[in-house]
Amino acid sequence: MSEDAVRLPKERMALLFAVMLVTAAGNTAMQSIMPSVGTRLAIADVWVSLAYSWSALLWVVMAPFWARRSDRRGRKAMMALGMIGFITSFALCGLILHLGLAGWLGATLTMVLFALARTFYGGFGSAAPPAVQAYVASRTGRADRTKALSLVASSFGLGTVLGPALAPLMILPGLGLIGPFVVFTLLGVIVLALLRMRLPDDDPRFAGRGEVMSAPFSASSNPRLVDDTPDGSPDELPAAEPQHMNADRLRWADKRLRPWLVTGLVGGHAQAMLLGVIGFLLLDRLGLRGNPDAGAGPVGLVLMAGAFATLLAQWGLIPMLGMGPRTSTLWGMGLAALGIVPVAVGTDLHTIAVGFAVASMGFGLFRPGFTSGASLAVSRSEQGQAAGIIAAVNGAAYIAAPAIGVWLYNHSQWLAWGAMEAFALLVVALGLFGLGRDRA
Repeated sequence: MSEDAVRLPKERMALLFAVMLVTAAGNTAMQSIMPSVGTRLAIADVWVSLAYSWSALLWVVMAPFWARRSDRRGRKAMMALGMIGFITSFALCGLILHLGLAGWLGATLTMVLFALARTFYGGFGSAAPPAVQAYVASRTGRADRTKALSLVASSFGLGTVLGPALAPLMILPGLGLIGPFVVFTLLGVIVLALLRMRLPDDDPRFAGRGEVMSAPFSASSNPRLVDDTPDGSPDELPAAEPQHMNADRLRWADKRLRPWLVTGLVGGHAQAMLLGVIGFLLLDRLGLRGNPDAGAGPVGLVLMAGAFATLLAQWGLIPMLGMGPRTSTLWGMGLAALGIVPVAVGTDLHTIAVGFAVASMGFGLFRPGFTSGASLAVSRSEQGQAAGIIAAVNGAAYIAAPAIGVWLYNHSQWLAWGAMEAFALLVVALGLFGLGRDRA
């Protein structure tokens, strides 16, 4: 059978789809209930946001490491490690929050232990996404590779929609707010068992490194269609590897990359701050601080609207309109700046949801624009290094910006909205005067 005719069996694709779907959905489901958990524990909002910072930092650091390690240990082993990290983290987080909500642990100790339990997700859960992509890239022919990798990316994006939608339904009698942790832990165990039993062991003959994906933060997970010649496809690696080893190291200050990286970092902070604030804002605007258990539904609905808008932008508008990097970046941040306004002034669920969806659509246009612009700015032999730098920029905003946004929001709501608008408009200015025009 020719290389172009190679394709993965449907059963294996379904398993790979499930790995990505469950991890993304579980993480975003957790995000939709944590504002309510923090309110129940009577702990400051900023500490809830900071609990994510440690795992976000670990994801940025460890995802490239696991991607390289999968070349030696095999993709299946890294997928299993990622699922074990996800299961362990969710089980421990659920147990810790249960003890905290029941009064067995103090609020501060509960959040410290929760953040430590997230270590397993950021440190080991990050092994799964690049391994899944590498498995697909090295086992499909060129003719089917784009379709297969797009399906993998769509599972990650679909998870960001399903997580907030399902979370309120998982707040079950007897479990309360920890219900989503219990359900997704069990789903993770089922997927891990099927992965162990049904996916054949693999011998990594090719260095099929997957793209280092951002951690799934609701509408920010950056799902996107992939090229038909991803880094690490077996038919291109033999010639590419020696070139990579002898190439000069690509630096962050490289003048070709610098304007795109600054744009990505500034715009990423605007998006991270909005995502950090939105759950607490809904509790305040809808008067749910006194009944936080009822907050998971509205928060999940708004996050789901944002995720849908992001997918519409990335899978619909960009391909349909043929937007180039600069155009996508400018229109994206313009829409984001527009969407932040109704979120800032809205007093009802409908207004806030529409504003958040518009802003998320803008960020959905911006992020692929920045990513592709940085990629196109360097040579083909530098794509691997550029991908690592881009992934680091994508993740860097989620280390501190959500907590900073919540801290500003708690001190002065208008200071928080002003900072987000300033970041968005700064990106527009950078795009107009600092980014090169799109070429045909």
